[in-house]
Amino acid sequence: MILRERPSGLKLFLLLRGSVMPRISRVLLFNIALATAVTVTHGVLFQFKVTLTAIPFTLIGLPLAIFLGFRNTAAYDRYWEARKLWGELILRSRNLARQCLYLIDAPPSAQPDLRQHMVRRAVAYCHALRIQLRNSTDTQAVQAMLSAEEWRDVATRTNLHTALMLNMGADLAACRRHGWIDGPLSAQIDSTLSAMTAAAASCERISGTPVPFSYTLLLHRTAYIYCFLLPFGLVDTIGIMTPVVVGVVAYTFFGLDALGDEIEEPFGTEPNDLPLDALCRVIEIQLLEALGETDLPPPPWSRWITVCCERPRVDDPGSVTRVVRADRLGTQVGVEQPPPGAVQPRCGASVLLYSDAPVRSLSVTVMALVLASMST
Repeated sequence: MILRERPSGLKLFLLLRGSVMPRISRVLLFNIALATAVTVTHGVLFQFKVTLTAIPFTLIGLPLAIFLGFRNTAAYDRYWEARKLWGELILRSRNLARQCLYLIDAPPSAQPDLRQHMVRRAVAYCHALRIQLRNSTDTQAVQAMLSAEEWRDVATRTNLHTALMLNMGADLAACRRHGWIDGPLSAQIDSTLSAMTAAAASCERISGTPVPFSYTLLLHRTAYIYCFLLPFGLVDTIGIMTPVVVGVVAYTFFGLDALGDEIEEPFGTEPNDLPLDALCRVIEIQLLEALGETDLPPPPWSRWITVCCERPRVDDPGSVTRVVRADRLGTQVGVEQPPPGAVQPRCGASVLLYSDAPVRSLSVTVMALVLASMST
């Protein structure tokens, strides 16, 4: 998923990453080329003049735009519901860590600490749900949170995250039998586990129930037919401006159609899909931190941009004395010294930029510079 401030000015028209233009570029160029050919030939096709007026396009265009809007609204509802469910999963994971660590008594030193097992298993649960929703086979993140014995037990199960939740219930029952937690408090933890299960089931419902294909196909065909016939209805009215008008209309209809296709499946890996890897990383960091661990994975977006701010010293006016790392939203995630061998800015320069990924947002850069100036 791409997180950035809303672009403005000329940049608004030049952005490609995260837009639907790469998806529709071929058909859009074909439509413009067709409109150009119709303009040059004045609508004559194989010595036959194709005569169309603007009336049928007016009658079809308004309903088509309305239906595309309804379809995109339904697609965005699926997207937003999926995001709320993962927000609920983050909330319940935090609650589970707090409840396990402070409502369950510490076991004797001779017995394993089931509290830590449950918290780590909650991280594995979120990763397992992400893997299932994306039809992935990379289970390293799940294995890292489980013991070798438990992984061998759950690896062969049909539904990995359901198996992990059953083990959570078994550990909670064991704590209850040993007297480490009383009945009412164990019911609260069980309620949290049930809420996590409900969130996972709702995500599976969204993933397994797409928008009806016949509805999508009807809109798709209608939009294409409308845009391909549009040049014949406009050429006698606006003449040489036909390719321009057709290009704008086709971009709108093709773009709305492609956008609905992209966001109706929110668990994919396209630029505008939900950042499930980052959400799981947030859960992993916070729950491991609750366990007191210090060897934590890096923040999900900390590699997005690194800004070296020049703070000239008296003895070396061109020196770089501070590095500010900022994420995609411009949030400061660390201040450190520049790495050895970093290129120094020329004397009088304000910043030196270097990053692990291309810097695509000037606004993020400016935000990072503001943070650097404030961290002096």
